[in-house]
Amino acid sequence: MTFTLRRLALATGCLLLAGNALAAEPKRPECIAPASPGGGFDLTCKLVQSALVNEKILSKPMRVTYMPGGVGAVAYNAVVAQRPADAGTLVAWSSGSLLNLAQGKFGRFDENAVRWLSAVGTSYGAIAVKADSPYKTLDDLVAALKKDPSKVVIGSGGTVGSQDWMQTALIAKAAGINPRDLRYVALEGGGEIATALLGGHIQVGSTDISDSMPHIQSGNMRLLAVFSEERLDDPEMKNIPTAKEQGYDIVWPVVRGFYLGPKVSDEDYAWWKDSFDKMLASEDFAKLRDQRELFPFAMTGEELDTYVKKQVAQYKVLAKEFGLIQDQPQ
Repeated sequence: MTFTLRRLALATGCLLLAGNALAAEPKRPECIAPASPGGGFDLTCKLVQSALVNEKILSKPMRVTYMPGGVGAVAYNAVVAQRPADAGTLVAWSSGSLLNLAQGKFGRFDENAVRWLSAVGTSYGAIAVKADSPYKTLDDLVAALKKDPSKVVIGSGGTVGSQDWMQTALIAKAAGINPRDLRYVALEGGGEIATALLGGHIQVGSTDISDSMPHIQSGNMRLLAVFSEERLDDPEMKNIPTAKEQGYDIVWPVVRGFYLGPKVSDEDYAWWKDSFDKMLASEDFAKLRDQRELFPFAMTGEELDTYVKKQVAQYKVLAKEFGLIQDQPQ
């Protein structure tokens, strides 16, 4: 009898565990891309949309919704203030999001306001022009900027102080040009930058390589430089020169990942973390990531939280250097 009761208790426990595992999957999972369709946030959401189903972590694809505004600020505020405990809502972030947080551009919420879940890959900043542009190298672009910066219209994701602005500001600084003299058009992410560039509304796009590659492959766009340490080890990217090899010591990785609302339970957060750990270790995920022109950068949980806080601190130093934020009085 005792043996039978033990078996019954064990079977009941296994059923409960199975039930809990099934219950952990959100009923209506959603990935918010905090920009218009077609850019890096969209790419990041669609990457995991496919991967989570392929790995059988989700039984059906999550929805991808778009919440443009402030290059992430609108989505950040909406999730923290209105959906803080919604365990089914993932929000895409990038290094640009952290740079904006460092400058206080997300309003009253700082980097401690959400639960940082995962980084899934990295791209690199890049300077793009149309295929028929007269600018063939960074030196060509710098020469035009020195002659008359008002004649070169640069499209960037976000306003002064954004990640895309910072890339060209670093070029300007290296060339002895005041970054404030550059002529910018603020756009909402990589999709709008590509549209404006190909439509002739801007002459230069400060963007990243993953956003640009579909247009490079179609022959409509060229990259003057990529902000990586060395040429990228990819058959379609190996001919793209780095800024460093052209004499501009600028490296700008664009890490991409996800966060959850601040009141998501520890149990739900742990489920997502374990799910992403499984996904990131998968060879199938690596193939999907490579197809989207992203490079390996896998980090979750506490390790990611530490990384984010460190990056925000470093971006604050950079932002102060460019006069974007002031030291607070003691």
